[in-house]
Amino acid sequence: MAKAMTKSQIVGKLAEGANLPKKQIAALLEDLVQMAYKEAKNGFTIPGLGKLVLMKRKARMGRNPQTGEQIKIPARTVLKFRIAKAAKDTVLKK
Repeated sequence: MAKAMTKSQIVGKLAEGANLPKKQIAALLEDLVQMAYKEAKNGFTIPGLGKLVLMKRKARMGRNPQTGEQIKIPARTVLKFRIAKAAKDTVLKK
């Protein structure tokens, strides 16, 4: 399996495709990430890619795998990324 692209490789590809300096692309990418962090609580969508959302998990009973003892796992809020249908279809070639 191929390695994932690094940040500098992503910036290089985007700069090449947009005919813009790498510094501008890196700043744009950083702004997008910061905006996603701030807006995640409201749901942050990148059209064609997916949506960053907060999900509330209910409290549940679990099991300690080492001892087999039942434990209560508390409720908490987690961050999830829902992949857009267009991205799924393109990547999985449906």
